Amino acid sequence: MGVALNASDAPNQVDATVQLAREAAAAGLRSAWFGQTFGADSPQLAAIVGREVPGLQVGTSAIPVFGRHPLLVSSQAQTAQAATHGRYHLGLALGTKLLTENGFGLPFERPIARLREFLAALRQLTETGTADFHGELLTATTPVPARVPGAESGVPLLVAAMGPQALRVSGELADGILPYLAGPRALADRIVPALTAAAEAAGRPAPRIVALVPGVVTDDVDAVRAKAAENLAFYEQIPSYARVIELSGGRRAADLAVIGDEKDVEAEVRRYRDAGATEVVFSNTEIAGEADRRRTWALLGELAG
Repeated sequence: MGVALNASDAPNQVDATVQLAREAAAAGLRSAWFGQTFGADSPQLAAIVGREVPGLQVGTSAIPVFGRHPLLVSSQAQTAQAATHGRYHLGLALGTKLLTENGFGLPFERPIARLREFLAALRQLTETGTADFHGELLTATTPVPARVPGAESGVPLLVAAMGPQALRVSGELADGILPYLAGPRALADRIVPALTAAAEAAGRPAPRIVALVPGVVTDDVDAVRAKAAENLAFYEQIPSYARVIELSGGRRAADLAVIGDEKDVEAEVRRYRDAGATEVVFSNTEIAGEADRRRTWALLGELAG
């Protein structure tokens, strides 16, 4: 069990994130995850938190492959891995057409091919500290070593994959996935079987399924779900999310939010585990205020035990 930490509204995001991470660890949670947009650098946040909160696993969920290069992401990830003594997990994502083209000025073209090449080059770098990769879209070579001392154990590579092609690539080249807004039905019927089959065909170990789930323990269910609907509406505009929401049996993103009392939330966590999730990470736990956030973390900490 883990939580996604979001302190982007704090006066100092780094200080506030460290404090939240300490609270998460004290509540019994096992991992803390950090999103990546155009603000704080998530591998740096993870490295700082990992140093300040010993024992807590930390991860990025997730860095888009557009606008980045495997050499630079490898440097970030290995540095975070050395800083945390092996507790860092790197998540990658395809990103979205809207943010890629408007933010970077890059065409959102051939995302699956880019993901495949990015992963192939990145795995060489994180496993050996060198690369000699020449693809159609990317080149990554190391005229000087790219190994970061202290990161010899490598870096777990996860992908925010949910569609058939992304799942195939992830099964072949990554260590697992980070599905978001993918409910138990979509996981059990579509996502986990496709990913597992791809990993088996590639001769890779059983993949991790780190399910990210928006959720809050609260007594004010209707009001919190209305707020979740507002906060999550952005994802309904993205075809990949719209598809997985539908496959999960929902009409809106908020239909996939786990909102209720302790008994309700515990039952939903069990459904995710039964559907194949190896890890469950709650996000958006702050939307109902501090009291409900702490209440949520207390339950998740108990479930982690």
